[in-house]
Amino acid sequence: MDVPTSKLADPAWRPSRKAPLLWASGIVILWLVLIVAQALLALARPGIGWPLAAAAVATVVLAPLHIIGVPWWRYRVHRWEITGEAVHTRQGWLVQEHRIAPISRVQTVDTTRGPIDRLLGLATVTVTTASSAGAVTIPALDLDVAERTVRELTDIAAQTRGDAT
Repeated sequence: MDVPTSKLADPAWRPSRKAPLLWASGIVILWLVLIVAQALLALARPGIGWPLAAAAVATVVLAPLHIIGVPWWRYRVHRWEITGEAVHTRQGWLVQEHRIAPISRVQTVDTTRGPIDRLLGLATVTVTTASSAGAVTIPALDLDVAERTVRELTDIAAQTRGDAT
């Protein structure tokens, strides 16, 4: 039995150069909540010294690694591309996922901007398809790139025959 040996080509485009800053800010918020919880616990229960000290040491070691390492790695992995035939993304951190959605299956194209996205001038494009796997997302695009991508994708989908089901 012959096994196909062709490799799926990686999508061509990366998210915005500001994407790591967006992802790091979300991680910082998570760590700040944990640090506040540790401080409140230390104030409320001063008798449990060594477990709190161990948690503080772990926080001091792990937080910077997480804040710097994860966004950098995500930026190295995340890719996206839109062609006349499909929307192709590669995302993930530990588990990487390739998604290819044929243009004929596109139902809606949306843009989402959270508060930090707006502050950084970023947006996420979500392409909803007739797929049980769910929507395809293209995160952390510069706003002008996201708007251009939505227009382009809408134009391509409008010219493509298919019932998007």
